[in-house]
Amino acid sequence: MYWEKEIETMDRSSLEKLQLARLGEVLDRVKNSVHYGKRFAELRLDTKGIRTLADLERLPLSTKEDLRQQWPYGFLTCSRDEIIRMHSSSGTTGKATVIFHTANDIGAWTNLLARSMFMTGMRRSDVFQNMMTYGLFTGGLGFHYGAEKIGALVIPPGRGTANARSS
Repeated sequence: MYWEKEIETMDRSSLEKLQLARLGEVLDRVKNSVHYGKRFAELRLDTKGIRTLADLERLPLSTKEDLRQQWPYGFLTCSRDEIIRMHSSSGTTGKATVIFHTANDIGAWTNLLARSMFMTGMRRSDVFQNMMTYGLFTGGLGFHYGAEKIGALVIPPGRGTANARSS
């Protein structure tokens, strides 16, 4: 019934503690990026002062323009040696924006999609015909990985899909 019962059924207080702990980990990482290192310094923001969910309003938001100005590596929080994948937007409204993934990012993303799909009813015995593309748009790969993690049979998009249906 649950993908991660301990997390999915925890009480509100425990959930907020978990959220704040994970937020602290994220803030410790992002202040190492060129963009947020500069922004936090400009705002004289000590990330250790973010202790409640209400403190979130003190954090600067990122805009599409920020992503473009810091292209391509200004938001990196790790060494380029740790990056295993890059995706980007099409840039149809301007300069393309990029996002990089580490192996840990891919693992967390896979688990998030598996949990989301599991809670909607997908199970190991299901067949998942993925109709999203696998190009630079990331959605298709996320759903593919999530369905595989559940153990479902995945049919990727493409020309062979029609043949698979008629068999």
